Amino acid sequence: MKRYRIYPEETVFYYATCTIINWLPVFQDDTYFQIIIKSLKYCQEHKGLILHGFIIMPTHLHLIVSNKPDTSLADIMRDFKHYTSTQIIKVLETDEKSYYFSTFTKAAKKRHLNQTYKVWQDEYHPIALKYGRWFVQKLQYMHDNPVRKGFVESPEDWKYSSARNWLNDDNNIIEISKLDSF
Repeated sequence: MKRYRIYPEETVFYYATCTIINWLPVFQDDTYFQIIIKSLKYCQEHKGLILHGFIIMPTHLHLIVSNKPDTSLADIMRDFKHYTSTQIIKVLETDEKSYYFSTFTKAAKKRHLNQTYKVWQDEYHPIALKYGRWFVQKLQYMHDNPVRKGFVESPEDWKYSSARNWLNDDNNIIEISKLDSF
């Protein structure tokens, strides 16, 4: 039995994590962060993704999401990871960062996949946030991530975080769906 479960019969928020293979620090310059942002925007506009919170760290990203009726979060996340991995590989090739490729190639071969590279670890570990306190706890946890790592002093100082949206009403990077009761 899987530990993570999608509840199609209910409206639930999910805390999801996507991690780069071997926790490699791919997200080190704006180009890579923008791949994620552009794909999230596309998923919002065309796939039914509702984004409530996010943080993109050098090795992984956390999301708090839900999805519109008649859409599948599993399908959205599958397409998101497929598209972003393809784009990340293209940029790594352009930037001549070949040291990532051996790790991504080994990961693909281990899984016997019909692909050359595997960028993301399997799954996205959706944790259902059925109670408001869980939502707030996960939102605070992910917003504090760059502070705990010593990258910034305040959560809203991290450019690729919804802390800016929640605390400063700053939607310049991407719009999120806030909840009235929080």
